[in-house]
Amino acid sequence: MFNTFQLYRHDRLIFLQQSFEKAKAKGYLLGAKLVRGAYMEKERRRAEENNYPSPIQPSKESTDKDYDAAMLFCLERLDYLAVFIGTHNEQSCLKAAAYLESHNIPATHPHVYFSQLYGMSDNISFNLAHSGYHVAKYLPYGPVKDVIPYLMRRAQENTSVAGQTGRELSLINKELKRRKQG
Repeated sequence: MFNTFQLYRHDRLIFLQQSFEKAKAKGYLLGAKLVRGAYMEKERRRAEENNYPSPIQPSKESTDKDYDAAMLFCLERLDYLAVFIGTHNEQSCLKAAAYLESHNIPATHPHVYFSQLYGMSDNISFNLAHSGYHVAKYLPYGPVKDVIPYLMRRAQENTSVAGQTGRELSLINKELKRRKQG
């Protein structure tokens, strides 16, 4: 079982660290699923409506910084926790892979998983899997009224999604040309 830590909230890195200490003290393995998050607008609106400070990071850069810090925190403690790196951010995936390689941690370590949404960042998923990492593609399910807004948030939260989509299309076209020539 993995707990989801949504790093778009400014308090989640500390909560991850506290959760780890609690798990270690009580003798169980913490499962930490790291995501940037998807409910920013809803949480900002709720904070405003209920007159409390917003729990949301002040910027995407802050979210990225905490995400990578949380990822490193987890990778440094693989004896005591399992981490599920759920991201479409290529730089975060590269940082995780570089950390594992530089610390002689095998790609097949049973406590490290990567994941991207089905149909997104297939180039990241493929290259990680091709290098031996555990990779999962996840598929949201449920009522259309819930799934469509979720998918829209996935696109909105990542300001680079337009560039990412363009890059994915260019990679697909490049591969199609290669196959026609070969």
